[in-house]
Amino acid sequence: MTAAQADLQAEFLEMPDGLRIDRPEVADGAALWRIAKDSVTLDLNSSYSYLLWCRDFAGTSAVARDPEGKPVGFVTGYVRPERPHTLLVWQVAVDDAYRGRGLAGALLDGLTARVARDSEHGLRAVETTITPDNTASDRLFTSYAARHGASVEREALFDAGQFPDGSHDPEVLYRIGPLSF
Repeated sequence: MTAAQADLQAEFLEMPDGLRIDRPEVADGAALWRIAKDSVTLDLNSSYSYLLWCRDFAGTSAVARDPEGKPVGFVTGYVRPERPHTLLVWQVAVDDAYRGRGLAGALLDGLTARVARDSEHGLRAVETTITPDNTASDRLFTSYAARHGASVEREALFDAGQFPDGSHDPEVLYRIGPLSF
């Protein structure tokens, strides 16, 4: 383990089942795409986008690895250009075999701690979008807010009619903050 990996791992003290956290690498893109595809609830992006995500947004994303180094969960995000104190969480997914063990929450806690530490602007808020029927994501982000003593504001971001394919549920924006680290 490199020194950078050890620093990152130190942020994830409550990792279940001997898992470890790392920054994603391009080689992880295919596994992230598979985990997202198998989740059934996430919008599946092109495989190309997961490769780019692992290359261009590794600093604001995290991957959980099993003892053999295989990705078993991830969270992807980016710092909003118009709001440099805000991390937008794009996707969170955990392989079916590792669900129900607190891995998604550990990934989210650790990632936001790292972004807060590494950001030149600091981190004051987390945003994400959730469809109204996604109770697992609602629980994940409301419990994150509770653990960090932050409030959650919700507002419609995109209604169903704004999606060109016509088969998408509305997306509700969750704003979590203020955060302090």
